[in-house]
Formats: sequence, C-alpha cells, structure tokens
Amino acid sequence: MQAITNETLEQENYLLYIYTPFCGTCSLARSMLDKIESVHKQEIFYEMNASLHPDFMRNNKVESVPCLMIKENNEIKERIYAFKSIPNIYSYLLKYTPELFEN
Repeated sequence: MQAITNETLEQENYLLYIYTPFCGTCSLARSMLDKIESVHKQEIFYEMNASLHPDFMRNNKVESVPCLMIKENNEIKERIYAFKSIPNIYSYLLKYTPELFEN
C-alpha cells in the first residue's frame, strides 16, 4: 500500500484505505487489501492514518474506521465501512477498477 500524499488527494481517482493504528478491525481489513494487492502484484490502494488527518475526515464525512473511500471522476462514490470479505471488496474493484481484470 502506498502512503497518501497531498498530490494524491488531488487526483481524480483513487482507492483510499483509512485506518487508525490500534484498531483491530482495521488490521483485519488491511490484511484483506494486502492479499488483493499480493494477487495482483501491484499497489492498488493508498492508505491514510485517520488520526493524522482530522480535517480530511471531517470534510469528507468519514464516519468510522476502517473505511475504503472510492473517488472517481473527482467525486467520492463510496465509503465502505463493512469490508466483510475479500470477494466483497472485489465487487467494488470490478465496478471501479475494471482494468485490474483485463488480460
């Protein structure tokens, strides 16, 4: 996973994993995302420690962590709080990043 930067936040499209360091559920969610990146052999998600970005959290109406925020065409399309399973995350990837599945 790549650390988020101000430049990245200005991009039109990204998948942002938002967490806090001592959150057990966040750790479980991260392991799911790590497995997905491992399968695809590339970094797909950006990560942000919510504790270090309170203004971003407030401005983007992030209600809790873990959160997978999907930004597409400069608009927040989804805020996923219940990761549930790897297949569930894949359903969002198929919708928002179909290029991952081309070959």
